[in-house]
Amino acid sequence: MKYISTRGAMAASDFSEILLGGLAPDGGLVVPREYPQIDATTLQSWRGLGYGELAFEVLSRYVSDIDAADLRAIIARTYTAEAFGSEEITPVLELEPGLHLLRLSNGPTLAFKDVAMQLLGNLFEYVLAREGRSLNILGATSGDTGSAAEYAMRGKQNVRVFMLSPDARMSAFQRAQMYSLCDPNIFNIAVTGVFDECQDLVKAISNDLAFKSRHAIGTVNSINWARVAAQVVYYFKAWFAVTTGSDEQVSFSVPSGNFGDVLAGHIARMMGLPIATLVVATNENDVLDEFFRTGCYRVRRASETWATSSPSMDISKASNFERFVFDLLGRDPDRLSSLWLRLANEGSFDLAGSADFASIGRFGFASGTSRHADRIATIRRVHERYGVVVDTHTADGLHVAQSHRVAGVPMICLETAQPVKFAAAIREALGEEPPRPSAIVGLEERAQRFTRMPADVRLLKRFIAERCV
Repeated sequence: MKYISTRGAMAASDFSEILLGGLAPDGGLVVPREYPQIDATTLQSWRGLGYGELAFEVLSRYVSDIDAADLRAIIARTYTAEAFGSEEITPVLELEPGLHLLRLSNGPTLAFKDVAMQLLGNLFEYVLAREGRSLNILGATSGDTGSAAEYAMRGKQNVRVFMLSPDARMSAFQRAQMYSLCDPNIFNIAVTGVFDECQDLVKAISNDLAFKSRHAIGTVNSINWARVAAQVVYYFKAWFAVTTGSDEQVSFSVPSGNFGDVLAGHIARMMGLPIATLVVATNENDVLDEFFRTGCYRVRRASETWATSSPSMDISKASNFERFVFDLLGRDPDRLSSLWLRLANEGSFDLAGSADFASIGRFGFASGTSRHADRIATIRRVHERYGVVVDTHTADGLHVAQSHRVAGVPMICLETAQPVKFAAAIREALGEEPPRPSAIVGLEERAQRFTRMPADVRLLKRFIAERCV
């Protein structure tokens, strides 16, 4: 398997070459040269595999330069009952016939990001040791990526983490989970702005190839291909959980901000997994919903990016969206580059009326938007009807899923995080505190360590240069 850039100017590269980086050298995103195809016979042969075995079957098709035995060992070390609460790793709960919840929040930081990030930490350590290298990880988070990355990388040899987050824009739990870490290789930076400004800083440094090379800068954001590939696995796992035959279709509803989680579903579908519909569920920051409804992709300014009760989706510039548009355009890097140049100059592009947008149905996407009142009502309804407490983002996914259910096609809603991370909304919806695992009792009272900084790339570069490995 070789990897190329969506912008077309990167030499075909192996997995280990692109693992430690973020953006491609030409500013694009790394994608596989082709998607491996899984036929019905192979798919059925995977039925009954444990999570680790299934992960190996999927990921080995994307990782051709790590010894198979080593890859198996890395996966086995990652996906354990001790780390994820059960041997199933990502269990599926039936709420009612035809409606299911894919439980993804049982990892160390209680969010779906752990499923990929725990693997990424072990892959990083393996490749760095094999090549005798060090890495300074630069990332941006709207809530859960940061803590998942930091818990995956804490104590790793030859790795430091510089994580940007929007100051005062995360829940109290999310802030405490990140800022209370005192490991010497972890640096939290609270940017006085919104998530998109944090993301822009990461991209600016990734595009400075001299600085990136001199200071060995890598990334764990969802622009990192390995993270997306790891998330593909649980789409296969969920499909097996609710089907019996090789041609049975299912649909997925995915709370979406940066488009990474639902992109993994798109990749699974491109590989041959029988997915009828991928529902993109947004909150008040509905950039993605607007595109799938109208063909117009219009990035919002910071002043137009709303702070909501599902803050991990308070994103108005979806980084992973470029990978999907690359497929939509027939994998034409010149056309993709032209669109993203227009996006940079004008803040939007519009495919309405084009042959590309007319053919979007073949990719199986649908979309919808959820508001605060919707998610509060959904949390209350799910608790009353099924005895389950869900977080605000998962509530967005469940709310939007209702209008896209089709008789005979199971709808699987992806969980984002455990509800304790968004306690204020749970109290509003249910009038009670969400359940809290014993290991995190008193988390918000712990001492916190972080650096507040304006959205200034020069200050960030100086900060990194003074502290990098």
